[in-house]
Amino acid sequence: MPKRYTAIPSIPTSGVPPLEGAILNALRENVELLTGQRRGDGLDSASLTRSDITLQLLGNPSITRVTAEGRGFEIEGQKLASLEDMVKLIVDVQNAVNDLIILRNTVNELISQLRG
Repeated sequence: MPKRYTAIPSIPTSGVPPLEGAILNALRENVELLTGQRRGDGLDSASLTRSDITLQLLGNPSITRVTAEGRGFEIEGQKLASLEDMVKLIVDVQNAVNDLIILRNTVNELISQLRG
């Protein structure tokens, strides 16, 4: 949904005490900056609305627990992991890396959208 803002009327120049006029003028300028309606100032001060963020929620991670069980054996006093556990650990680490990549891409896109 696009942003919609109504126009802000001009501040009257007569009949308004100088202090109140200055305050009203400053408020009007700030609202124009926040709504992106102030000409020549760019959109650096424009506020964000919910419709500015278009990212979808992330799904569940592909890894929720480590599947390697710490199984192994001992040969001549050396403890070794089983091949099955090593393969499980490699798959777990790769799934964690894939989740991290998705999360980093999402955070980068969110930062990009917030910057405008």
